[in-house]
Amino acid sequence: MQNLNSSERRILARLTTPNKIQNFLDEIDYSIEETNHCPLNVLRERIANCFDGAVFAAAMLSRLGYPPLILDMLPNGRDDDHVLAVYKRARHWGAVAKSNFAGLRFREPVYRTVRELVMSYFEQYYNVDREKTLRAYTRPLNLQVFDKYQWTTCNETMEKVEEHLSKLRPVCLLTRHMIAGLSPVDERSCQAGLIGANKAGLYKPQHKSR
Repeated sequence: MQNLNSSERRILARLTTPNKIQNFLDEIDYSIEETNHCPLNVLRERIANCFDGAVFAAAMLSRLGYPPLILDMLPNGRDDDHVLAVYKRARHWGAVAKSNFAGLRFREPVYRTVRELVMSYFEQYYNVDREKTLRAYTRPLNLQVFDKYQWTTCNETMEKVEEHLSKLRPVCLLTRHMIAGLSPVDERSCQAGLIGANKAGLYKPQHKSR
């Protein structure tokens, strides 16, 4: 990133590990705006949704020598999708993420495969009706393919990234038999996951018709 002021440069200088990148995302506001923010605007406006946060984290991870990778976790149609920045250290996968749910954020790089990493989010991926909603995910997308569009500093490029991500073939996680047997999230776990949530940004599923 160019044209940063001294305060912004000091912030970036502190983001020397994936965990410190996560701490920055935890400190800023969760965005309920429909407009996405490029990494530069996330830094300046200190606001992000899960997509913005993942792209920002990917940009910061690339400064540490990791490829800028994101993937999309996909629900059953009764929840929001959730985007992660993923990285690999010592042959194991970890993740950095901005989320309205406490359990959908950071993961240590201890997972042997991307699928194993994604499945670590399964129990915490639920909607306000306490339904476990995670069903699929996309393979990691390397954001370097958008370098010519200046993805770290251009808001307009975020639409291109989001569109490309939406067209990636999903990898299914559950069989129909598994889905039919899912139990609801218990009330205690549900409330724990919502600590600190911006309630205006929570997905509100329509009630199923009887």
